[in-house]
Amino acid sequence: MSLFEVDKEKCKRDGICVAECPFRLIEQRDELPVPTPVEGAEGMCIRCGHCVAVCPQGALSLAEMKSGDCPPVRKDMAIGIEQVEHFIRSRRSIRVYRDEKVGRDTIGKLIDVAHYAPTGTNTQQVKWLVIDSREAEYSLAEIVAGFMRYLIDTNDPFAAKYPLVGIVSAWDAGHDLISRGAPALVFVHAPKDYAAAQVDSTIALTTLDLAAPSFGLGTCWAGFFMAAAAHWPPLQQALSLSEGNACFGAMMVGYPKYQYHRLPLWNEADITWR
Repeated sequence: MSLFEVDKEKCKRDGICVAECPFRLIEQRDELPVPTPVEGAEGMCIRCGHCVAVCPQGALSLAEMKSGDCPPVRKDMAIGIEQVEHFIRSRRSIRVYRDEKVGRDTIGKLIDVAHYAPTGTNTQQVKWLVIDSREAEYSLAEIVAGFMRYLIDTNDPFAAKYPLVGIVSAWDAGHDLISRGAPALVFVHAPKDYAAAQVDSTIALTTLDLAAPSFGLGTCWAGFFMAAAAHWPPLQQALSLSEGNACFGAMMVGYPKYQYHRLPLWNEADITWR
């Protein structure tokens, strides 16, 4: 099979696949019965699946992505504007969790949903690290506390901007304001030399953040872990990521101890029209 094949019986020659290909790698010539790849398409195709997904007749299949293997879009599953607004506004950063472990099958399914987030030219280079052992999480949080002590001792501006003295004092007194006692920590990482690593990782973790409530889970961005992972060698070593990769995001995950009952008010959106 070449880059893709087209079912001659199903194809209506409507040109939709030609128009939708991000890099214009499909052409439709009068002398040919069906659309074909342009010269050099094999090396330029990013295997995004747009051509497979957009064909109303299901006539086109990529070599590694058969049309029949792709589930159809279900219009009955679409959500309305009011539902979307309510969902986004009801999302909260959860910092108080039930003392209940989240099953690996649940976190695995959540990540499986989140990993469909878009990536630059469909490279899909984001990887996931899950820490679901309280002992391992405590060990990492202790390293982050060490990072905070270093910032305090060196009078780093970060220590002044955030109440690191109070956070470290609370940690020493047995109160965890670093990982918040979350049952799990999720880290995303990608190759350091990949130009879109930060963007792709942030989109992936944001998708996980938004998907979590559907699993009954709450999340909170683990900013202190993210800062330490970017600047503190002891945490970088402890995370032991894939060779050449760096951490570009971290999130606390667990079952919320309390439920929220109202939608807080926000400032009006600051929009400039041109």
